Amino acid sequence: MMNSLSSLRPAPASKFPTAISATFHHSTLSISAAIPNSATQEKPPPLKQRSTKPRKIISPTPILAPASPPPSSPPPKKVLVPIGLGTEEMEAVIMIDVFRRAGAAVTVASVEEHLVVEASGGTKLVADALISACSDETFDLVALPGGMPGSARLRDSKTLQDITKRQADAKRLYAAICAAPAITLLPWGLLKRKQTTCHPAFMDKLSSFWAVKTNLQVWGELTTSRGPGTCFEFSISLVEQLFGELVAKEICESMLLSVADENPRREEFNEVSWSLDHAPQVLIPVANGCEEIQVVTIIDILRRAKVNVVVASVEKSLQILASRGTKIVADKTISVAAESVYDLIILPGGELSSEKLHKSRILKKMLKEQKSGGRFLGAICSSPEILHRQGLLKDKRATAHPSVISKLDDVAVSGARVVIDGKLITAKGVANATDFALAIVSKLFGHARARSVAEGLVYDYPKQ
Repeated sequence: MMNSLSSLRPAPASKFPTAISATFHHSTLSISAAIPNSATQEKPPPLKQRSTKPRKIISPTPILAPASPPPSSPPPKKVLVPIGLGTEEMEAVIMIDVFRRAGAAVTVASVEEHLVVEASGGTKLVADALISACSDETFDLVALPGGMPGSARLRDSKTLQDITKRQADAKRLYAAICAAPAITLLPWGLLKRKQTTCHPAFMDKLSSFWAVKTNLQVWGELTTSRGPGTCFEFSISLVEQLFGELVAKEICESMLLSVADENPRREEFNEVSWSLDHAPQVLIPVANGCEEIQVVTIIDILRRAKVNVVVASVEKSLQILASRGTKIVADKTISVAAESVYDLIILPGGELSSEKLHKSRILKKMLKEQKSGGRFLGAICSSPEILHRQGLLKDKRATAHPSVISKLDDVAVSGARVVIDGKLITAKGVANATDFALAIVSKLFGHARARSVAEGLVYDYPKQ
């Protein structure tokens, strides 16, 4: 598995909404039997009142006990997510985002000699610290993303190995996804007598007696999963283990990860061909506050499909601070990107970033020229409102995040996760980023290419 897993042939994955429901059910049963409830808080000892000696006073006055200070909040759960050259960016970023939404203090640690790490799909992520700075820390969870050669880079980090072994010895939570269970944990001896799953391409490396073909496996303090397409389920299970079922359900609701989403995967109006006689050129403009899962998922999937993707910053710096604290380095500034013409411009969501994208004069000019030139436009989450405010949704049907869809007036389609109208494609939110990106792949290259990419992700995708 080099830069792409799209050529691999995984075992069939279960339907995603059902998988989320199974996450709560399965992990609750496993955890209650094997892991103490980490959300339980000990009550602080009662405050000792200072003794006072009797003293002469003119009139009897009651002596008041000192006011009790407000109870201190418990320290946040500490989570370590290590990354290295070739780490699978979707897995790393989904974990980081979900854990931080739940309130965890997440440290993204580089096992390289520098903080900037190029992931398997070419996305440049900036770690919070080097792994050496974490050697003496105690974590509530150590969660390893997969990817190649990322999993091997994690395996070769002696510091990370020591941290993870201490974690396992202390019966604290540790987890791995995709290639990491087989490539990283297995050589460290941390899979002994534990039922484990991993990406289908690496299942033959696991003990046949202990290997299980399931999207999610919780075995005591160890949790494993199969790939980018199962990472939401994986991350939500770990949130439940750290914080409890109520918090896990709240995260699902906030990310539109509905366990009963019966809406159609996509709906199309005014169908036209998107086929091109050259490799598609796609621009993704980004700003501080963008939704990192949307940005990274779209980049990763399109690059797996052999699309040329340019990430352009509308900020003064190439480095972007996304909505949940992930730091991403863009390929170029929007002014430099504007020197080229793109087949498709995709606007990612994020409440703060959407306003910045809307105010960018260069991007506004590019979007107008994109529409007048008969080229393709895409927007997800809150960003369809940008197109609406700039008059680019006239006579079109579109969808958006529930918080802004009412602002689209009579063009809004509230049912489908992804809506395509001619040369325009829009989607609801974070949970729909994968469907959104795969729909683009399908329009550009055909359904077979989209399905092949989905199989590499271990993501359930319709045959037709």
